[in-house]
Amino acid sequence: MTTFKDLGLDPKLLAAISAAGYETPSPIQAQAIPHALEGKDVMGLAQTGTGKTAAFGLPLVQQIMHSHDKRVAKGVKALVLAPTRELVNQIADNLKTYVHGLHLKVNTVVGGASINKQVQFLSRGTDILVATPGRLIDLMERRAVRLDTATFLVLDEADQMLDMGFIHALRRIAPELGTPRQTMLFSATMPKQMEELSRAYLHNPVKVQVAAPGKAADKITQGVHWAQDKADKQRLLIQYLADEPGGMSLVFGRTKHGCERLMKQLVAEGFDAVSIHGNKSQGQRERALKAFRDGDANVLVATDVAARGIDIPGVSHVFNFDLPEVPENYVHRIGRTARAGADGDAIAFVTGEEIGLLRQIQKVMKIDIPVLGGEQPEEVDPPKRGGGGGGRGRGRGGPRGGGQGKPKSHGAKPKSAQGQGKPGGQKRRRNRGRKAA
Repeated sequence: MTTFKDLGLDPKLLAAISAAGYETPSPIQAQAIPHALEGKDVMGLAQTGTGKTAAFGLPLVQQIMHSHDKRVAKGVKALVLAPTRELVNQIADNLKTYVHGLHLKVNTVVGGASINKQVQFLSRGTDILVATPGRLIDLMERRAVRLDTATFLVLDEADQMLDMGFIHALRRIAPELGTPRQTMLFSATMPKQMEELSRAYLHNPVKVQVAAPGKAADKITQGVHWAQDKADKQRLLIQYLADEPGGMSLVFGRTKHGCERLMKQLVAEGFDAVSIHGNKSQGQRERALKAFRDGDANVLVATDVAARGIDIPGVSHVFNFDLPEVPENYVHRIGRTARAGADGDAIAFVTGEEIGLLRQIQKVMKIDIPVLGGEQPEEVDPPKRGGGGGGRGRGRGGPRGGGQGKPKSHGAKPKSAQGQGKPGGQKRRRNRGRKAA
């Protein structure tokens, strides 16, 4: 069995991660860390929840430890770019665990926080800076940060950076970095643009892949429940949540206003629910995540802003109240459950307008997601939006088995609408195991 010691990590770093509960490296860590320690560029492909942060973070910390270069005013030794505030904070929390007792400084810069405070702490120099691209460019324009001292670049969740249009920001940032440099790119999916990205920013990279791109973790049990409209989705969600009063549930919606409205409806039904989305300030988002992590709220309603930034081992259920318009985002959403070796359930409520989206998701994942219940609706063209997929395509599509009998229910008996069966159909799991991620 491979251990972290076998990977060639420094004893001080081994002591820090051992104190944090890290025991056995995950496959992506075991394969990526030795190459990264040799200074090679790395392109890592792995499912969410498999420990990608340690795969790049541990070798990054060790190389900075051994360089003995002093911090310079406004300077940065290593830059980690991530697409969302939540993911930046999650990465930084992990890195701070790794550098405990090593006198290395990890800083974060994200939008929604005081830029003046960020200017202040950057003025003293940083060993590892974790940033969202937009705020970093704001600081570059103020001449508050020097990137020419950075000889390490990490792009985490690079596919979402492409989806969110950060490629233009990356083209602005990358030329400012020092050379020669080591670049590492990590992602859970592999869209076509990723190859172009790797050719532009990586030099003879070692490709490390521990699962087929677009594949969900094996311990996630997926299912589709047909719904006739939004009101039917809400009814189904309330029933599922009532059926699992002890679970931690993450609910994904498509729009900011829709998520806020759904959260308030759940609170009105008696659930301890909070929400995060783009209209929330950084402080509000952090408080909501803390309430969810600490168990003060057991339902978190979010847009895709949270799909890459939540690393909470106790999430037992992911509900896709609305399917994402980018199929790969479905993989990241459901990857918020079954983390660190635990089990998890992922349930999608699908209307006739979303059958085309469901078909695209199944094509990316190369599976047919089983139907849990409900009567398959007539497929209709989705309303036109600013972007995204969907639509008819050929045939009826969607998973087979629409119009199945009422699924089995269990546990608490929530109030159900007249003429509708109770959601269920799969055995729920309680008391999820918690392990170090």
